[in-house]
Amino acid sequence: MQPWRTPLTWHVLQTLARGVVGALARLEVTGDIPAPLRDGPLILAVNHIGPFDPIALSAATAAIGVHPRIMATGGLFRAPIVGAAMRASGHIRVNRTRVSADEAHAAAAVDDATAALAAGSIVAGYPEGRITLDPGLWPERGRSGMARLALATGAPVLPVTQWGSHEVLPYAAPTGMWPAILRDLRHRPTVRFHFGDPVDLTGLDPAVRGDVQRATDRIITALRTDLARLRPDEPDRPRWTDPTRPAETRRTFQAPEPR
Repeated sequence: MQPWRTPLTWHVLQTLARGVVGALARLEVTGDIPAPLRDGPLILAVNHIGPFDPIALSAATAAIGVHPRIMATGGLFRAPIVGAAMRASGHIRVNRTRVSADEAHAAAAVDDATAALAAGSIVAGYPEGRITLDPGLWPERGRSGMARLALATGAPVLPVTQWGSHEVLPYAAPTGMWPAILRDLRHRPTVRFHFGDPVDLTGLDPAVRGDVQRATDRIITALRTDLARLRPDEPDRPRWTDPTRPAETRRTFQAPEPR
């Protein structure tokens, strides 16, 4: 298979993202991707806390010099300008049009991501499958797609945690977006990213019943552990309150008992 080469469009968009993030926030990046993993295949598992996340992730990965192909909702690909840019950048479309079709759509995205990894790409995605609605903005119970992808391909999974991007744009954006941007230009909240250590998925087999769920739980546990280090002064609930964000506990993550 032809090795993946990052399109010029994606280089340009990452540069633009760094400019946007620099104008609206203070970006702090800690950790890194080990040299042997930088040429792929590699999966970046990212916690999802707000609509500004993709722009912040683009800037953070540009800051450490990597160019991941992002697994993103199909709605972005259908947008007139954004969709064309996503396709030109080589990102991976994840369709979730109906709840009953989630598994089929996720399976198609896993196939596309598998091909991307086979070409030596770094693939980034949100294992929760949506912006978290946990009252404390902690990672929710994960969906199985990323774990299936990792176990099927053998690609390592590296947790990427972020904190602060939820302050840049409201959950309901574009509603309320412009007042938020004016506030950001004045106060510039801090957006922190941390690139952690690869998740230990040894001993797990996708053909063994329950191992996909165990892999998913390990990925979410790694995200929650690293996120706790990013927000030591906000150990329970975030200081920033977004009145447009609903809260629910239906998908609250419960760490599994050790085997």
